Amino acid sequence: MTLQQLRYLIAVADHGTMTAAAEALYVAQSALSRALKALEHELGGDLLVREGRSVGLTAEGKRVVRLARTVLDTVGAIEDVGRAAESARVNGLSIATTHTLAVDLTGRIAPAFEAEHAGVCVDVVRCLSREDVFESVRSGLTALGLVDAPVPEDLRSHRLAEHEVVLVSPTSEDLPDPVPWSQLNGLRMAMPTRGSGRRSEMEAMFATLWVRPIAAVETDDRVHWIASVLNGEGSMLWYREIAHGVFGDSAVIRSFDPPMLRAVALVHTADVTSRQARAFVEFAQRGGLRETGDA
Repeated sequence: MTLQQLRYLIAVADHGTMTAAAEALYVAQSALSRALKALEHELGGDLLVREGRSVGLTAEGKRVVRLARTVLDTVGAIEDVGRAAESARVNGLSIATTHTLAVDLTGRIAPAFEAEHAGVCVDVVRCLSREDVFESVRSGLTALGLVDAPVPEDLRSHRLAEHEVVLVSPTSEDLPDPVPWSQLNGLRMAMPTRGSGRRSEMEAMFATLWVRPIAAVETDDRVHWIASVLNGEGSMLWYREIAHGVFGDSAVIRSFDPPMLRAVALVHTADVTSRQARAFVEFAQRGGLRETGDA
């Protein structure tokens, strides 16, 4: 079994046909088909089922795809370790953050900092959870971390801004705006996998609000959360600014009643020795990370 075979299987699952998957991967369809047949032979069962021109997944195929996504996410995280180390050696700055905040960090914050500090390259290390961000900073893998509060007492933090938590739903979902929290009871939603840190946080919040949504989609891959909303499978919680940038008019973004705000903070250890890290902290402290128009 190879990582390439797993990537091929995921591509077929995502694109629905061998032809589309091969085009997306820039490989010959015959090579892709042979690799997947070899994978099925090694596992001793069918993973794919042809439905006309489309290709679907068997029950075992769906299970393998779920596991394969986890494997490739882990491989990507390991590769990030090497990229972060290389970035530090070439006048770079490594910052750990979650997949949610990485959208804002890579799309707006990092470019603004790099434009102000010529020659400095920001390397964003994506982590699966807030706990992974804290560990990345503690271990010295990254100089800084960008997370939503609260922050452990052993790390220093700079509160940067507050993001509004909103409900992002398919356009077919009939809900009021703003939406009372009670409307989440029984609502189909995309959620992190059961047992993960983020899922535990969400379930604790729902318990406090006395609501119980239905986990229609369970994955730690934020891309699949987005796809579930666009496909009409369920709603998701996200930050307003990021949701608008990703969805535009393709989904309905509603405030909650009462509204919920989450603070975002920059974290680091007691000693910030990197010149680039100190510059980024100063950039943050004078408001460089706030949304345009914020005080």
